[in-house]
This record gives sequence, C-alpha cells and structure tokens, in this order.
Amino acid sequence: MADRLRIAVLDDYQHVARSSADWAPLDALADVVVFHDHVADEAALSRRLAPFDVVCVMRERTPMTASLMDLLPRLRLIASTGKANASIDVDAAAAHGIEVVHTNYASTPTIEFTWAAILCLARNLANETAAVRAGGWQQGLGVELQGKTLGLLGLGRIGAAVARIGQAFGMHVIAWSQNLTDEHAAGHGVERVTKEALFARADFLSIHVRLSERTEGLVGRDELSAMKPTARLVNTSRGPIVDEAALVDALVSKRLAGAAIDVYDPEPLAPDHPFRRLPNVLATPHIGYVSEEMYRTFYGDTVRNVVEWIGKVSP
Repeated sequence: MADRLRIAVLDDYQHVARSSADWAPLDALADVVVFHDHVADEAALSRRLAPFDVVCVMRERTPMTASLMDLLPRLRLIASTGKANASIDVDAAAAHGIEVVHTNYASTPTIEFTWAAILCLARNLANETAAVRAGGWQQGLGVELQGKTLGLLGLGRIGAAVARIGQAFGMHVIAWSQNLTDEHAAGHGVERVTKEALFARADFLSIHVRLSERTEGLVGRDELSAMKPTARLVNTSRGPIVDEAALVDALVSKRLAGAAIDVYDPEPLAPDHPFRRLPNVLATPHIGYVSEEMYRTFYGDTVRNVVEWIGKVSP
C-alpha cells in the first residue's frame, strides 16, 4: 500500500475508545481518527468518511447502509463491535468488496442493567433522586417485587438469566415468544403462556427478543392496552420492537404505570421526544451494554481485528 491507511472510529460518545484498549499496534500501521459526535445525515457522513479505508462502528449507532457505501469508494473494512450488527448491509458490503469483522460480546452488562431498570421503576428512584437534588423529600410509594409476576418477552440467553434473578426475588416468572416451547420454559422454572396472557398478567414486562421482521412492532397498541394499569414495561432490547407512539399514549394517559426505556428508534433520542419529560418514564441513553469491561473487549478486539486485516492485505 503506497498510502498510509486511514481508520475512523465512530460515535465515541464517552471519549473512552482510546483508554479502553492499547491502540499502539494499530497506530504504528495507520492513522487513527476518533470521532466523538454522531452524524445522522448521510451526505454529511459520507463527506466525513470519504478519506477512510476502515470504519470502526460501535454496535448500531451509525448504520452502514448500501447507499452510504455507494458514496465511500475507498472503504475496504467495516470493523463492528458485537458478534452481529443488523445495521450493516452485509450484501452491499460484499458487493463493494468490503470486509466486515466483529468482536466478542457478553450478555452480563445487559442482564445486570435490566435489573437496575426494574428496581428503579419499582421504587421510583428517578423521581425520588430528582426530588432530593431539588431540595425536596419523599414523593410517593414504591412496590415490592416479591409475589409479583415478571413477564418475559423472550427466554433466550438474556431472558433466562433475567428469569433466574426474578425468581431469587420471589417473583413468579412467565414468558412467551414465537419459538418458545413448554420444555424450554420448564427447564428454567418458567411458565410458558400465550402472548395475550403475558401482557395481561405481567406486573413487570421485560423485552428480550432480537429485532427482526417478525418482532418489529411486536409490542403494539393492543398489547399495551391489555396490560394492567399498575404494570411497568422495560425495553433494553431494541426500540422498533415497541410501537413508540402507542407507548407514549399509554404513559400519558396513565393506562400504564411506568416504563424504563434504554433503546429508541431512531437513536440518539430526539431532544423534544416525550420520553425525556414524562414523569413515569426512566429514559436512559442505550447504556445496557455499556460497561468498562465490555468496552475493553469491544475496542481491544477491534484493534486486533484491524491489525490482522492489515496483515492480510499489506504486500
């Protein structure tokens, strides 16, 4: 390669990419530029990325679409964090001769964060903390988890771990998904129910299914209307699984007691979005997977992946 390679690291919101890994092996081979802001406009993004041979993306923060790749003739490698990234058009990448690589991933941060969200909802921690900061004091009553019903939309790796913790709290755990069997549910001490029963019976409903054509909009107006007015919804999976407009209506009208939302469509969340101001919403900026340990894995693997790729393509 006659020219020195240029590598873009996108969406480093927390300014931690450099400190999360040893970039020296890559710095010796290429020019690495880290961007801390998010660019959503495709034309502006293509102008930013046009000089780069490699783009390192953090999960689905910046989608790598076919139309974007059309505007990046120099791009040769997309290095993504996580074992899969639904926002990368892999067919378009292949057509352009762009290689796509991934990193390791662990579910631990998301499992732990899900329970942080459930507990915050149960005890109204966001509003109570805000009251103390504003000079106030107790604002309302929390609810106990013991004896309540935890509903899980999905009982895969994350859902099963969330179920075990719910059982430790003394909750009755029920679950449904399109592929869930009685045998799989029983193996985790969980009651498999119908979709209708899941929403009708859950005191806390947590979403743990992958985003796909089958699950997009899976939680819609009918499902939310079926929930108890005392129920609370938790989404740490993907925003499009839930009909946001229907959820906002349910929360505004108090047909639903509360929601903890960590994922949105699109992201970042719009500055004027109702989730930012509704008092019965705990809104967090897609941090379910964000931990020091996970970032060390993500960025450490990214550096190794790109170094290995350079070794393959260099003369």
